[in-house]
Amino acid sequence: MFEPKRPQRELKYEELRIYTDEELNNFTEEELKEFKIKHEIPAVEELERGPWPSFVADAKQEALRRRKLADDRIMIDRYVVEDLLGQLELSFKDGETHWKHGGIVGVFGYGGGVIGRYSDVPEKFPGIAHFHTIRVNQPASKFYKTDFLRALCDLWEYRGSGLVNMHGSTGDIILLGTTTEQLEPIFYDMTHELDQDLGGSGSNLRTPSCCIGKARCEWACYDTQEMCYEMTMHYQDELHRPAFPYKFKFKFDGCPNCCVASIARADIAFIGTWRDDIRIDQEAVKAYIAGDIVPRGGAHRGRDWGKFDIQKEVIDLCPSQCMWMEDGKLMIDNKECVRCMHCINVMPQALRPGTDTGVSILVGAKAPILEGAQISQVIVPFMKAEPPYDNVKEVIEKIWEFWMEEGKNRERVGELIQRVGLPKFLEVIGLPPAPQMIKAPRANPYIFWKEEDVPGGFTRDIKEFRARHKR
Repeated sequence: MFEPKRPQRELKYEELRIYTDEELNNFTEEELKEFKIKHEIPAVEELERGPWPSFVADAKQEALRRRKLADDRIMIDRYVVEDLLGQLELSFKDGETHWKHGGIVGVFGYGGGVIGRYSDVPEKFPGIAHFHTIRVNQPASKFYKTDFLRALCDLWEYRGSGLVNMHGSTGDIILLGTTTEQLEPIFYDMTHELDQDLGGSGSNLRTPSCCIGKARCEWACYDTQEMCYEMTMHYQDELHRPAFPYKFKFKFDGCPNCCVASIARADIAFIGTWRDDIRIDQEAVKAYIAGDIVPRGGAHRGRDWGKFDIQKEVIDLCPSQCMWMEDGKLMIDNKECVRCMHCINVMPQALRPGTDTGVSILVGAKAPILEGAQISQVIVPFMKAEPPYDNVKEVIEKIWEFWMEEGKNRERVGELIQRVGLPKFLEVIGLPPAPQMIKAPRANPYIFWKEEDVPGGFTRDIKEFRARHKR
C-alpha cells in the first residue's frame, strides 16, 4: 500500500461541525410538500415528474432549509437557491443561458480551482449575482470518510449555496455557487481545517482521476491509485498555475475496460495491459459451457437468455478472431489478441489477464471543441508502471515541451497532432513508429523521405551522374 507524501490529519466531524442536527433537519415532510419558492417555475418543475431522482426536488429542500436558518448561520444570500431555480426558468423560457462569461476570480497563489460565474440579470435574481464554482481535488478512486464529507458539506452550507455535484466530469467534487468575498475564507478553511486542496481549472493540468484499481478490482494491471496520487503530487505547479495552451487531462484505467473512460476523455490515457498470455482455467471454461457457472458474474440475471453458448457469446465476438475451441479446450492466439477484455468479462472465473503487466499510453482524446470529438491513439504500446514512474514522467514532459512550444491557444494536444501529423509528433518526442499506432490504412500516396534514410543523402555529384546517364 502506498504511503502519503506528507502527514495526514485524522478528521473528526464532531470537532469540525458547524451545524447542529436540528439545524440540518429543520423542516418536516409536510412543510416540504407545502413549500413554494419565491419564483414561479412551471417549466423547471416538470423535471420533478416521473420515477427518477430530480435535482429540482433536491434544490427545493436546500432552499427550504436556508429559509429556516438564522441570519448568522449563512454567509451568502438566503435566497441563492431560489434565485438559481428562477433564472433556470427564465433560461428555459428564453432558450438561452443567462450566465455571463466568468472573468477572472480565484484565490491567492493559485491560477485555477475556481470558475467565475455571474448572472446577466442580477436585478431579477440578486442572490446569484455572483455564483462561483469551486473544484475540490477528489482522493484517488473517490474513497471518502463520512467525517470529511459531512464537514465539507457544513462548510459549503455556511459559506456557499449548499449545492454540491458529486462529481464533475473530470472527477472533482464541485461546489456550486458562492460569492467572491467567500473564496479566500473557504480556501483557508479547506486547507487548514479539512486538509483538502483545490482541483484544476483553466489552461492547466486538470485534476488527475483513476478507476478503483487494485483496491477492489481483480483486473487492475497496475496500481492506478498510487500512480494517480504520484502524478498529482509531482505536478502540483502544473495543476495550480496555468501555463499551457489549453486544458490537459490525465486519467488512469487499470485495465482495458476503461472505467474512467480515459480513452475518450484524457489527453494522456494510462490503460493497464499485459504483454504475456491470457491465463486460462480450462476446467472453469468447461463449467461455463455446462452451465455450472453463470456468465458475466451474473450481471444479466434479470431474464432467461437461454443456455450459454461460448461460440456465439465469446468466440464469434472476438474482434481479432484469435479464439477457437479445439478438443474441448479454449485456444487463444495471444499475438493476435487486442486486449478488448470481452472474453474475460464474460468468463471471469476462466480467463484472467497475464502476469507481465504495465500500461499502454494513449494520447489525444477530447470532447468536441475545434475539430470535433476524438478517441486517443496509442503512442506507447507497453511500458512498465512502477514507482517513482520516471519512465512515464519522461514521456509526459516531452509531450508538454512540444505542445507548449507549438500548440496554438485553446488547441488540445490531440488537435496539435492532427495539425502537424503523427510522424512529426513521434519524431519530436523521440518515439519509434509502431504498428499499434495505426488506426486506419494510409490515404496519402506520397512518401516523404528524410535525407538520413536515403543512401548517400540528397547531394549528388553531377559528373558521376553524367557518367552513368548521358544527355
